[in-house]
Amino acid sequence: MSENSVFRFAGATGVGSMPGGDAREAVKTVTGSFEDFPYLPELPARGPGADMIGRTAGMLVELYARVEPSGWRIGDRPGRDTRRAWGWLREDLDALEEFTQGYEGDLKVQAVGPWTLAAALELRGGEAALSDPGACRDLAASLAEGLRLHLAEVRRRVPGARVLLQLDEPSLTAVLRGQVRTASGYRTHRAVDRQLVEHTLRDVIGAHPDGPVAVHSCAPDVPFALLRRAGVDAVSFDFALLTERDDDVIGEAVEAGTRLFAGVVPGTDGPLSDPAGSVMGVRTLWRRLGLHPGLLAEAVTLTPACGLAGASPAYARRALAQCVQAARSLADNPE
Repeated sequence: MSENSVFRFAGATGVGSMPGGDAREAVKTVTGSFEDFPYLPELPARGPGADMIGRTAGMLVELYARVEPSGWRIGDRPGRDTRRAWGWLREDLDALEEFTQGYEGDLKVQAVGPWTLAAALELRGGEAALSDPGACRDLAASLAEGLRLHLAEVRRRVPGARVLLQLDEPSLTAVLRGQVRTASGYRTHRAVDRQLVEHTLRDVIGAHPDGPVAVHSCAPDVPFALLRRAGVDAVSFDFALLTERDDDVIGEAVEAGTRLFAGVVPGTDGPLSDPAGSVMGVRTLWRRLGLHPGLLAEAVTLTPACGLAGASPAYARRALAQCVQAARSLADNPE
């Protein structure tokens, strides 16, 4: 756990993706919704290079990727797809700079973590980088260097912000369990040793030594204990996927100072409960763990369950507002 775990985060923020393709509109919505904890939105609807994998592939140093029919594949030199990723990210940062003039506070940026990236990026032969331990090492090193540069650019554009880095790792559990399918689809890649997974995550987290780091996964069975050992300051997850067997690791994480980014608002269009109803499960968990209600606001930040790329623009705005209102309800009435 880094020294940044002692910092207090605001009660609500978003996960990452937003619907639509207008960077200025997305940043305006996010900064207007979260005055205390905005984030740099991602707009995958714009196409290749704005998607989660392509966006992070564009951050890599001395590694490049291009789009093939089967997905993103590592290549020798930057091509049209890499340049497009660079352009989208530059456009997003321009919008962020415009709408955060004079901002001083927490700001979150997202990138795909090393293991989800290794499961998604293909080597020249078409198999995932996950199949080659050397490729995984090179990819993690390239990602760490790329993140250092990206974070420096964010700090340059928003100098008053304390930047939190969120690593998106939806494939992490599948990597640990040997559930990532090979290119043929008939087999799965061998499970990666947990110590290697932890060590690699720690190295990438080291790209942001002066700021807090979160890991996000909206998949079931998030490895809370492993992430805590790797040094994350916060874990972001879909609250609806928790079961009572997660109670012990959740309690240990809270007691160790790990912040919980609890995804309590659905990420796709549908009816929303009242804000107090959104956090009923969080209060129930707290009582089950025997934790003091006064710790809730110090330990929990509320978010949507996952990214909002699949939502309508109107619903996305309502979902972000619901997170803010639910966080207020939790702070006002933790019991």
